[in-house]
Amino acid sequence: MIEILSTPTLVTVQDLGRSGFYRYGVCRSGAMDRLSLAIGNLLLGNDRNAAGLEIPILPFRLRFDADVNFAITGADCAAELDGRPLPPYWASRADAGEILTLAAPRAGCRAYICVAGGVDVPEVLASRSTQLREGFGGLDGRALVKGERIKAVGNEILLPKGGLGAVPPTALSGPNPSPIIVRVIPAAEYDDYDETSKAAFWTAEWKVTVQSNRAGYRLEGPELNLGRPIELRSHGVVPGVIQVPAGGQPIIQLADAATMGGYPKIGVVIDTDLSLIAQARPGDSLRFVETDLAGAGHAHEETDAYLAALERDAGLQHRLAVTWRKQ
Repeated sequence: MIEILSTPTLVTVQDLGRSGFYRYGVCRSGAMDRLSLAIGNLLLGNDRNAAGLEIPILPFRLRFDADVNFAITGADCAAELDGRPLPPYWASRADAGEILTLAAPRAGCRAYICVAGGVDVPEVLASRSTQLREGFGGLDGRALVKGERIKAVGNEILLPKGGLGAVPPTALSGPNPSPIIVRVIPAAEYDDYDETSKAAFWTAEWKVTVQSNRAGYRLEGPELNLGRPIELRSHGVVPGVIQVPAGGQPIIQLADAATMGGYPKIGVVIDTDLSLIAQARPGDSLRFVETDLAGAGHAHEETDAYLAALERDAGLQHRLAVTWRKQ
């Protein structure tokens, strides 16, 4: 068992999200930074999709009530286990009674805590992710509170003495660059914007505003204007779609976004780069770089190859730990 000792708002149980339910109006949900969650799970010998804790606001403290392997990924939050510093993207063994502390992030925005086997909550619609708006999934469909006790599924994996770490394949492990470079494919209504707006979309630095959350990031920058008025029926949207409401300021749809909308779409952030956006804080700046479907596919293949190599290398370390333990 794990006991939450102190927590800010909106700490939730998340896995990689729900798929196959958009036609019923159920959004993907899941971890905002799916890459960091997958890395934490692979370090522990879990399935990539195992549920963990997403912590969007820090500091945060919990106590391990039993011996368990755990991993910390995502934001660099000066983690300490009973006062012992832990590096970012690190898996370690906690003894019963030890306290894990995460401080205000030195880089990034969201931290993830994975545990052996994953967080043990019921599956709802083939996922353990929390859907806060609809009130289901995770732990009773809500954020965790102080005093909450959660269980780990558990597994038989042994970690090397001292722990096991990973270097993520992006800038996620270091200070946020300024601006954060995000790859975007032009969307269906891109050509309906005037030439000045299209040029500004690619050249401006877009500031992440405080009106940003798991549903979407509202950006601030040059006003984007259509070349002519258009009327759109509500249509399906997915995480990564960049919509532009009447005010001319774009919104990037994210994990908890509605499944339909009627605003014009100027671009779509490729899935690989949504992890970068998830680690962007209010006040950070984004810059969009144009790509195409082939570029998005290549980025996806690179990420898959990284995760496959990490799974292989972590598995080797787990097997060596068993050998060393027997000697």
